[in-house]
Amino acid sequence: MNPMNLLKLKPLVSGFRKRHPKAEKFVKAALQIADAGSVAEVKFTTSQGKTIVTNIKLTQEDMELVNAVKNL
Repeated sequence: MNPMNLLKLKPLVSGFRKRHPKAEKFVKAALQIADAGSVAEVKFTTSQGKTIVTNIKLTQEDMELVNAVKNL
């Protein structure tokens, strides 16, 4: 991954946080209570009404990433 591309993301992420403050709060809250075996489900609905849904069950290995993100 190119570090310069990460720098380009910073203003985009900042704008997203300002437009959608509940999203960051939700993710932080979810990460605080997540444990191995927790299931995360995401539903995406387009403006035309098409919906897709998926979920993942967190493993102990996944918790390493969760814990790293919690400490950012």
